[in-house]
Amino acid sequence: MSAEIITFGCRLNTYESEVMRAHAAALADTVIVNTCAVTAEAERQARQAIRRIARTRPGARIVVTGCAAQIDPARWAALPGVERVLGNAEKLRAESWAEGAPGGVGDIALARETATHLVTEFAGRARAFVQVQQGCDHRCTFCVIPQGRGPSRSVPIGVIVEQTRALLARGFQEVVLTGVDLTSYGPDLPGRPALGQMLRRLLALVPELPRLRLSSLDPAEIDEDVWRLIESEPRLMPHLHLSLQAASDLILKRMRRRHSRAGAAEVIARARSLRPGIAIGADLIAGFPTETEALFDETLAFIEQADLPYLHVFPYSARPGTPAARMPQLPGPVRDARAARLRAAGLAAAARFHAAQRGRAVRVLAETATEGHSEHFARVRLTRPAAPGSIVEALVVGHDALGLIAEHR
Repeated sequence: MSAEIITFGCRLNTYESEVMRAHAAALADTVIVNTCAVTAEAERQARQAIRRIARTRPGARIVVTGCAAQIDPARWAALPGVERVLGNAEKLRAESWAEGAPGGVGDIALARETATHLVTEFAGRARAFVQVQQGCDHRCTFCVIPQGRGPSRSVPIGVIVEQTRALLARGFQEVVLTGVDLTSYGPDLPGRPALGQMLRRLLALVPELPRLRLSSLDPAEIDEDVWRLIESEPRLMPHLHLSLQAASDLILKRMRRRHSRAGAAEVIARARSLRPGIAIGADLIAGFPTETEALFDETLAFIEQADLPYLHVFPYSARPGTPAARMPQLPGPVRDARAARLRAAGLAAAARFHAAQRGRAVRVLAETATEGHSEHFARVRLTRPAAPGSIVEALVVGHDALGLIAEHR
């Protein structure tokens, strides 16, 4: 029995778990927990998983890695059953997973290079992830991830092309480009290619790629080539996810974000002008320190007016060592209540967006025999089975709280 991997957090962690899966394939009775440090809740869930493994599988070797382990390795090493803690760089090295590798806390120096690994499997997934960037040079006051991931660094275009071709050869039909700060791609590479230039070259060099999707983008840094592709490239999916976080100028300033409320509105309007019908989502933090009811209402009103169907909402979580953790904190119930109001606004927008899809033809990436996602990243339930991993033409015949219902041809 090969190593089991439990992954928390972002798409980048999902990609890195597949790297570890290949390296640790020969290890029996080993459980790898790939942690996330974005919120206290993510860390709590990882600790809970580790305690459950230690209780139910007392003979298993538990290895902990990921951003939370990178930032505070001793805390994770002290948990019951944990034999080894690895940093984010070390977890991607094959030698870390050799039989007989020592226990304890491994090398946790902050990574300064971008490790590149050819990944051709994503267990149980029809959509593949390709790492194009790693780390972050910005210092948002709420964010601990630069402590876990290090400075921004980019994957060379040739490596991205090779990885994409390898995934297509394995049957994947949709690739999601992922990183910590995707729009910062390129300045550390020869010629300083921006994200849009890399996308153009990837699409030109891999013409057989059916579907390309982007993970979260910073609204302050979307370059002109990206905008041209949004307008004219059908293989780039009509789905834009923004790292918005708030829509109150005062809160954005205290977060040390680089966009304004007006700037975010301009990005959304431009996207809809260039690609009518585009689906737009956003990451949002509810209950940031010092956020009054009036400041929260600014964000809520913006979300309602912008009609964003796909929201990823977090109640604010104080991260040790960040400037926001030293600001006046809001009570937990207030944060949770504001998060619920934002989610409700997102669900209402999603219902309107899904209702407008009725009667339209969609191309669905089937992730199971009866479920998948459309080009707009709407969840779709198919009325009859399709081959998992295939892209099927379907007609939207209805919708409900879970997404679209479609008949495929």
